Amino acid sequence: MPESLKFRLSRREACLGLGAALAATACTGPGDPAARPLQPLPEGWSMGEALPFPVQEIYPCRHEGAIHLAGGFIAEDGQITGPTAAHHSWRPDGRGWRAETPLPVARHHPHLVSYAGALYAIGGFQSSSPAAMWEMQGTVWRLNAATGRWETAPALPRPCAEAVVLADTAGALHLMGGRSPTGQSNAAWTDQADQTHHFVLTSPDGRWEEAAPCLTARNSAAGAEIGGTLHVVGGRSVKGGNSAEHEVYDPREDRWRRAAPMPQAQGGLAAAAAGGKLYAFGGEFFDNGGGVYPEAWAYNPARDAWEAIAPMPHPRHGLGAVTLDGAIYVIGGALKASGVETSALVEIYRP
Repeated sequence: MPESLKFRLSRREACLGLGAALAATACTGPGDPAARPLQPLPEGWSMGEALPFPVQEIYPCRHEGAIHLAGGFIAEDGQITGPTAAHHSWRPDGRGWRAETPLPVARHHPHLVSYAGALYAIGGFQSSSPAAMWEMQGTVWRLNAATGRWETAPALPRPCAEAVVLADTAGALHLMGGRSPTGQSNAAWTDQADQTHHFVLTSPDGRWEEAAPCLTARNSAAGAEIGGTLHVVGGRSVKGGNSAEHEVYDPREDRWRRAAPMPQAQGGLAAAAAGGKLYAFGGEFFDNGGGVYPEAWAYNPARDAWEAIAPMPHPRHGLGAVTLDGAIYVIGGALKASGVETSALVEIYRP
């Protein structure tokens, strides 16, 4: 995120400058990707039902036939105002987005994941004041379907956010990479650093254990499970900027390997699996004035090869991607780099 970004807390006039540390995330990218929708819509794309409000820095998921979205940064007039606890779901039943039990506390970047028949919200950041917008969390919540309440679930070994969280086919839940605090301080983005850690939960009431670490320390990557393996693509690091790295984890062997990198380094992207392929969308860069990537890609594991697909109608970053009934719903995010022009858009890609 660039140095100039400021967050406005709801109903407060106090502003918070993120400072020079965020300028260290400068990434490579094209000079000026299109930010306006393409007309007509590119092949395979259609418009979905907009979210109830603009939101970015989200990790939605599919759970019991519905798309669930909770937390994130909300905005007024396109500018971030702070995190939210709001939780909504959407089903293809014509009833639209419906309000669900909100998170116990407002968080941005919480990871939603469906695991062992329940909906989980993992890690992320809380914002207790304008001076502490990036309080990274290790707590985990699980939604009790019977009571409709969020309950405490096994906590992470350490606070973590901006990671990749995936369930494997053997019944384990994985948190891979991301960022964690480097010392006692945990209020500013500069208090945290990129990590290679890999934590695994093998039962809903067990404890997180360490597994083989990721090969690359990075944050804001994306991933999906394909054929029993876990794919982690893209992302960025403070020192290296945007990454095209593509790493594949085999839970049966507890081993990582490198696969064909993305054709372009993209951080802050979203990914989902459909039809045995991995699809990656969007992201942001900060050099040359900053911008968002319109490019979208498909990876075929049988050939270990990427190919371009039709670009996003509205390029965005800090978005989510969820596969439902064979279609990929590309949700929320921002139309410009960092906290500018936060969106309520939902677009649907059908492979």
